[in-house]
Amino acid sequence: MAEQNGQEKTEQPTSKRRRDARKEGNVFQSREICTVVILFGVFWMIRILFPFIYTQVRQYFNWIMDAVAGEPESFLTYQLFLVTVLTALKCALPLLLAAFLLGVLSHGVQTRFNVAFKALRPKFNKLNPLKGIKKLFSLKNLMELLKSLIKIGLLLLLLYNILTADLAQIGRMIGLPVMNSAVLTLNMVFDLVMKVCLAFTVVAFFDFLFQRWQYEKDLKMTKQEVKDEFKQTEGNPEIKGRIRRIQRQMAMSRMMQKVPEADVIIRNPTHFAVAIKYDPEKNAAPVVLAKGQDELALRIVRTGEEHGVHVIENRPLARALYASCELDREIPAEFYGAVAEVLVYIYRVSNREDMLR
Repeated sequence: MAEQNGQEKTEQPTSKRRRDARKEGNVFQSREICTVVILFGVFWMIRILFPFIYTQVRQYFNWIMDAVAGEPESFLTYQLFLVTVLTALKCALPLLLAAFLLGVLSHGVQTRFNVAFKALRPKFNKLNPLKGIKKLFSLKNLMELLKSLIKIGLLLLLLYNILTADLAQIGRMIGLPVMNSAVLTLNMVFDLVMKVCLAFTVVAFFDFLFQRWQYEKDLKMTKQEVKDEFKQTEGNPEIKGRIRRIQRQMAMSRMMQKVPEADVIIRNPTHFAVAIKYDPEKNAAPVVLAKGQDELALRIVRTGEEHGVHVIENRPLARALYASCELDREIPAEFYGAVAEVLVYIYRVSNREDMLR
């Protein structure tokens, strides 16, 4: 069982782990499926293009015979090279293109056409001979060896069955025309390839299941890796807590700086305090400048008293405003009447004090 730093990889891979693996080119795929698709596709192309290939090869040999029989001295080496290359390209290029496209499609469908440039970077740690020796005895290499032995065994078995079944037909080919012999041989080869493809499809299916299991097993994480990843993506909880404390302190400091601007502080003697300001030119209703509970409430009251802000004790109103109002927002409509009475009282007291002065 895979271990890292003494910890077992028991946790399922996270989405980030999967994304990082794809970026590094570590994607799930079964090469056996690609082999079957390419083998099946290329031989179907051979069967379809066989008349064309046969015609090209026949024309090529006819050209050589005519050139040699007609004017041997004009039969130049570069002409032979050029015609040979062109004939080979005409016959092989469609098959090579088919193999290339089928390979790209079979790999692309499995990997969702993942392109990872990190996989192209040289990794010098792979040159370590000790790691190479360890990989020789890994489960993955043992499976590759087993698959190779199974495929060789199936191929030999299919060849034996076809040869024993068609031995008489092979002997009769000696007296047949070349074209007929070629067609019969192609049919036998194609029949062999189809049986090989079917047998390899079974191998590819089990290889698909194994590769899927192996891929998921390799991606699994230890509990420590999950914790480290969480810290990287979400941030260290201690640092985040410290940041939140600093943000609260800054917000509280800004709030306390607004307390001297309030018209009135409505308080529940020791538990709640709400500082309110009403400016008809700027707001349609009174605005909550500060609010606090317990120790913070006492600080608001103390700061307000130091700056001459009126403090009114109204227990139910203070509790309701604290629970329902937000900082720097107008009070809800249901408090208009109660707060208006407090403000009117404050204005009267303020005017009486001004008159006495």
